[in-house]
Amino acid sequence: MKFKKLLAVALTGALAAGALAGCGSSKLSGTVSTNGSTSMESVIGSLSEQFMKDNDGVKVTYDATGSGSGIEAVSKGSCDIGLASRALTDDEKDKGLKETEIALDGIAIIVNKDSNVKDLSVNQIKNLFTGKTTNWSAVGGADGKVVCIGREAGSGTRDGFESITKTEDKCKLNQELTSTGAVIEAVKNNKNAIGYASLSAVEGQDGIKVLTVGGVECNEDNISDGSYVIQRPFNLITKDGEKLSDAAQAFYDYATSSDANDLIEKAGAVPVNK
Repeated sequence: MKFKKLLAVALTGALAAGALAGCGSSKLSGTVSTNGSTSMESVIGSLSEQFMKDNDGVKVTYDATGSGSGIEAVSKGSCDIGLASRALTDDEKDKGLKETEIALDGIAIIVNKDSNVKDLSVNQIKNLFTGKTTNWSAVGGADGKVVCIGREAGSGTRDGFESITKTEDKCKLNQELTSTGAVIEAVKNNKNAIGYASLSAVEGQDGIKVLTVGGVECNEDNISDGSYVIQRPFNLITKDGEKLSDAAQAFYDYATSSDANDLIEKAGAVPVNK
């Protein structure tokens, strides 16, 4: 009898301890879907990889559709978090969308590696992309017809480039491509090409050359202090007042915290959450 009583007490204690352990465990699980900017691939890839290492029950997905499509996906509720390498328009904000800036990114002006052009002013860039300047010899390059490579409508990179260079609805593009990678490849393959792409995407790339703009190099320090003027934000897009899943909220909180800064920097962007 005494033995049975002791056994019952022991089992009760064990069960209580197990219940407490269960209550204390809050392991995240589920899927976090992100959708949008192709320029944010390196940043979101790095953050997702680390987050999934820290939370092995969560899978973070990334659909590289472009900023406009990512914003629309959030609006329609077909993804958890949108990714936009531009600011929201007033119309988008009126639909209840909210932007949270996690980084700044330089838009690098790139030419083929064999070009002897090293620096352009913002006005020279404008003239090249609007067709006012059609030959490289006019800006110190070798004789050759300028070939302008750009992004599709809805691209955050295109929006940032055109708003800063004041070329909205004026660009005359020889090729209009749907991803940052495609722009880089097109410039690599044409000695007379000029294009624009995210700094985080062009670092370490062979076959292209990144120009200085007005004598200022496109790098993290110059983006941070504003001296490199062709830059734009990297934003997370959510629906204002709409609750995220626990997993999505945890990823959002991580990406917008200072804990993410080192990874954002390693991905080639400038973190804004100090």
